[in-house]
Amino acid sequence: METQELDFLAQYESSLTKNIVDMLTHDGMLDGAFLDSPDISDKWKEIAPYYMADAVKEIAQYPNVALGWAMYMGMAVASMWDRDWERYSQIENLYEYVRNIRGFDYLDEVVREQILGLHDAEFKAAEQLVQRCSQMALDAIRHEQIESQSPMAFHVFARSTKVLFNAGAATVLFGLGYKLVKA
Repeated sequence: METQELDFLAQYESSLTKNIVDMLTHDGMLDGAFLDSPDISDKWKEIAPYYMADAVKEIAQYPNVALGWAMYMGMAVASMWDRDWERYSQIENLYEYVRNIRGFDYLDEVVREQILGLHDAEFKAAEQLVQRCSQMALDAIRHEQIESQSPMAFHVFARSTKVLFNAGAATVLFGLGYKLVKA
């Protein structure tokens, strides 16, 4: 990939991150930045190829699902990190572990019900949050007017799922009371 393309992708990812952080901060779900842990972000690097293999098949018919389920995975990993990372970090493929509970189509419900333990209003609020963030990412992708099914379209989609994974993890960490501390 050429330097110009890499620069474009970095700028795209930075812009999408800023827009989602701004929206989540405005809604009181973040405090101006994504909260992160190397354990969590490194886990995305491990599970992304497996996630992408499932998500790419959904892009044409269900683009918000293909994007949004990455945010649910971020929520799941952050929750597992907080609860018992020593145990969960030993699972060979956390994405397949979560997906295989009920399949890709129900990954959202598995994360909300079984991993986060959400019910009623909280269950619906998490769904709406992911819908808003995935729609923001989809709008950003469409704004770029990249030829569909091109290598660049794949890379923009991949960057978008990474941002959404980070957003999911950050909102769970923030909700659990973690704060960003500068070293």
